[in-house]
Amino acid sequence: MVTALGDARPGSHEIEVNVDGEHATAIAYPELVGPVTVGDTVILNTTAVALGLGTGGVHFVIAVEGSTPADDELVGRVMKARYTPSQSAVTGVEESHRAVLEGSRGLELTPVVCAPLHSMVAPVAAGARRAGASSVVYVMTDGAALAGAFSGLVFELREAGLLDGWITCGQAFGGELEAVTVWTGMLAAREVMGADVIVVADGPGNLGTDTTWGVSALGSGNSLNAVATIGGRPIPALRVSFADPRERHRGLSHHSLTILRDVCKVETNVPVPTLVDEGQRQAVWGALRAAKLEERHQLVDVDGRPALDELRARSVIVRSMGRTEEDDPAFFLAAGAAGVLAGRMAAGDRRWRDGLGTGNS
Repeated sequence: MVTALGDARPGSHEIEVNVDGEHATAIAYPELVGPVTVGDTVILNTTAVALGLGTGGVHFVIAVEGSTPADDELVGRVMKARYTPSQSAVTGVEESHRAVLEGSRGLELTPVVCAPLHSMVAPVAAGARRAGASSVVYVMTDGAALAGAFSGLVFELREAGLLDGWITCGQAFGGELEAVTVWTGMLAAREVMGADVIVVADGPGNLGTDTTWGVSALGSGNSLNAVATIGGRPIPALRVSFADPRERHRGLSHHSLTILRDVCKVETNVPVPTLVDEGQRQAVWGALRAAKLEERHQLVDVDGRPALDELRARSVIVRSMGRTEEDDPAFFLAAGAAGVLAGRMAAGDRRWRDGLGTGNS
C-alpha cells in the first residue's frame, strides 16, 4: 500500500510503500501505470532490492489497483520497451521529422562525446559549455535504464542550463524527443535541437560482470563507430579512477582499453586528462601506450578543470559510484576533458563558419 508521496519529476513519481509491515521506497512511471496516490494498492517488482543493487536498488510499481494509464495521447506508432507488459507507443522523430532527417547531410563534423557511464554526462556537458559550446544535447541509449525519467541527473542538468535537450533512443523512452536508433537520435540532436555538441551515453545503472565482454559500457564503442558513420567527430570519454577499490578500474579502466582497442573501429581524438600527480599521469599514459593506442587514435592532453569549475558555478554536485569530485578527482577530470575538447571543436567550427559568412579568409 502507498503510504506517502515523494519527489516527482516529469514521467516519474517517488512514493513510500508498506511492504510486509516495513516502509520502503518505490518508483512509479505514471505514463505506464497510471496515477498513484496515498492509499492505493500497488503491485511491485522487488527484485532490485532483493539483490541489493546500487543505482536501481528500489522497488518499481508494475501496476496500480483500479488505475489505468491514459491512452488518449497514443499518436505515434513507435513502440518502446517492446513486447513487455510495459511497452509504450511514442511518436518517433522518424515520424515527426522524417523530411528533416531524410534530407540531412549528416553530422557535418559535429563533435560527439561517447561516455561509458551516465554520471559522466554532467562533467562532459559542463566542460563543453565552459569551452564554448552553444548547445549541448544528450542522446540516451538503451544499454542501462530504459525509462528516461529514472535519471534525476538529466533534469538537474536541464534546470542548470548545462543541457539544452535530451533524446531517448532504441528501447529507452521518456526523452524530449524519441528516436528508434542512435543514428537518428544524433541526427535529431543536430538537425532538430540545434546541438553543436552531442553527448551519447546510457541512462543510469550500467551492468558489469567482471568479464572482458560482459559489460554494457562497451556499447559506447559502437556509438563511436556510429558517429563516424554519419559524419561526426567521435570523442571517447575515458574512465579513469584512482579511488575505485577494484583493480580493473584503477588508473585507466579496462572498459576504456577494450572500447578503444577492440570495439571502436574508427580513429578518434582521445582526450587524456591533465593530472597533477605525476604517478597518476604516467599510469594513464602508460596504459594507453602499452595498448598501442597512439598508433590508432589521436591522444590529446586536455585540462578538465574548466568542467569542474562550471559544475561548481552552477551548484551541480555529481556522484559516481557514490564518489564526488573531491573523492575521485581523476574520474571527473577525465570526463570533463572530453567535454572541453568537444566544446573547443564546436567553438572553432562556429568561428570558421562566421568567418566564411563575413567574407574573411
